[in-house]
Amino acid sequence: MADYHWPPTDKCNLIGRRIARLDGPWKSSGRIKYSYDMNRPNMLHAKMVFSPYAHAKVVSIDTSAAEKMPGVKAIDIITEPGKEVFWAGHEVAAVAAETEEQARDAARRVQVRYEKLPHLVSDVEPSKAGEHTKQLAEQTDGNPDQALQQAEVTSEGEYGVPVITHCCLETHGQVAEWDGDNLTVYASTQNVSGIPGEFVRAKIADSADKVRVLTPVMGGGFGSKFGADTWGLACARLAKKTGRPVKLMLERDQELMAAGARPSMYAKVKVGAKRDGTLTGWQSESWGTGGPDAQGGAPSIPYVVRIPDRRIRHTTVLTNIGPARAWRAPNHPQMCLITMSALDDLAAKLGMDPVEMLQKNIDMTGQLSKTYSAELEKAAELMDWKKKWHPRGDKTPGSIKRGLGVSIHTWGGRGHDSNCNCVIQPDGSLSASLGSQDLGTGTRTVIGIVTAETMGLPLEAVKVNIGDSKYPADGASGGSTTVGGVSSSTRRAATAALNQLLEKVAPSLNAKPEELEAVDGKIRVIGNPSRAISWKQACAKLGTTPITGVGQRSNDLISSGVGGAQMAEVSVDTETGQVYVDKLVAVQDCGLIIDLKTAESQVYGACIMGITYSLFEHKIMDEQTGRCLNADMEFYKLAGIGDFGEIVVHMMTGSGFDERGVIGLGEPPVISPGAAISNAVANAIGVRVPTLPLTPDKVLGALEKGAVA
Repeated sequence: MADYHWPPTDKCNLIGRRIARLDGPWKSSGRIKYSYDMNRPNMLHAKMVFSPYAHAKVVSIDTSAAEKMPGVKAIDIITEPGKEVFWAGHEVAAVAAETEEQARDAARRVQVRYEKLPHLVSDVEPSKAGEHTKQLAEQTDGNPDQALQQAEVTSEGEYGVPVITHCCLETHGQVAEWDGDNLTVYASTQNVSGIPGEFVRAKIADSADKVRVLTPVMGGGFGSKFGADTWGLACARLAKKTGRPVKLMLERDQELMAAGARPSMYAKVKVGAKRDGTLTGWQSESWGTGGPDAQGGAPSIPYVVRIPDRRIRHTTVLTNIGPARAWRAPNHPQMCLITMSALDDLAAKLGMDPVEMLQKNIDMTGQLSKTYSAELEKAAELMDWKKKWHPRGDKTPGSIKRGLGVSIHTWGGRGHDSNCNCVIQPDGSLSASLGSQDLGTGTRTVIGIVTAETMGLPLEAVKVNIGDSKYPADGASGGSTTVGGVSSSTRRAATAALNQLLEKVAPSLNAKPEELEAVDGKIRVIGNPSRAISWKQACAKLGTTPITGVGQRSNDLISSGVGGAQMAEVSVDTETGQVYVDKLVAVQDCGLIIDLKTAESQVYGACIMGITYSLFEHKIMDEQTGRCLNADMEFYKLAGIGDFGEIVVHMMTGSGFDERGVIGLGEPPVISPGAAISNAVANAIGVRVPTLPLTPDKVLGALEKGAVA
């Protein structure tokens, strides 16, 4: 019988190769429809009523004027009078009308009376936040006081990363349509299989099997689209009230105000070392905000490099800025920036190459120490680090200063629970079905590759069915868990289906099932290619009954724990403060690679995203009004094609890397860019710009201050 374990990569025709995405032509030609593109017959449009205040109590809601507006069909109250709103943009009501314009006009006529309450929207340090704080954790390992006191060199600095938004290209929302008691939702979601239960818990639908969620494609989530959300539930209620399909997609300003944000993190750090660069002690006071609720525990700093003697204290600042949501590698970019900046400043004080200092302390990275060492060596080779690196402060004449920075990072990435059905039809057609979703990362293609490789067929022979909650349940796409989950369940399901086929075919080849294999579109006797029949001939043996193979996540096909190293080369104009990323080198491992092209694409995308949050992104709040000042695409800046130079991606494969199982890749490469670019700027201009984004005003301010952090 066919073995479900991964074959050696040198025996594979598809796994590990560079293969273009199955849905590329559909997307680029506009043939496939996103949730935003869905327009159902006789459909209504809905718009939201949001709170203009950062913190208030809803006293009363009068919808009478809105109800009389042209085209208005229904209004749904989300926040009842007597309840509080906790950010400007908090959802209060939703209005459904014949057109978007009518719904928008009517939403403005909903009269809401508020009792304003005190607010805080700045992620100030705890001593200035008053009662808006909650100390989450304090932890001491070893004897940091003694270690820092005995350190031959110490460095102190303050570092930080502000609140940014997810800024999904496709905003949050959906189309809801009822057919009797059955609800169909065309949702932009990362959680196709999990959403139906939310409508049941909200008492909108009777049972989850009466809710169908469809997400053939979606335009980005980055961790912000796991739930149906208040607007999703409101959309379904409006559709039920009116008996017509309703479309509710957030406006861009609402998206940036209310649909989620990555929390900030700042820290005052003291770190010590021996003169040879051996790290000895760490102490940090950190704080940050994720909105009005305290979430999580103390940050895991120092990040990756586990200095044994350390003390950390973390405080959450409770603010009225909107809800915190997981943002691609939750908390890791923040912890990485703080740690790698502090270590880079210490290396500068020692007069030491920061790459050499990381290698000197590589054992402190734990089980991945050999991985990090190899990745740092490869990154240095690709960057030509030894030739280009110089001590702090580019001494060449002119206003353009160049510098290099380095960072390392980690992630888990173990696959989530997953179920797959693989069906072989008597006519030879083949399908794999899962209730998963493709966020744009290539999930559909990965499933197709695994199925085709297992069956010895070309990729185009496989039909991949995902994005539908009626397919076998699959986990939400978060935590870089999708590829591990779907690849392992698909492999098990495809192998199970193939083994059933081999049993049917064996008598006609006068062989036992375990003596057969599927190769190059044929079922043949192992070691005797002359005894073979074509795939279609084999499937014809099924008569009229198709074969279904069922598979679940298989832990022996997946692994967890990756490392990565990145190096940045920047040019800084000391007259204007402008930072330009000339080159970013990203070296990454992720276990067994299913599709090398997709894996590289993930890293390229992460690097672009990393450059963007390093140089531009910041959710800017007005302290007086409590409102977001840049809730639009004019002032919420993202990088364009002209804002960065060369990106070099290298995937670590071969001995010790692809011998493991499949590991997720979506998040790890987005962690290090901020730290690497920030360190490169410090190397170029000789002073630390302590917080991201590295905007011209901050660069000029650091130069004017002139003190090396």
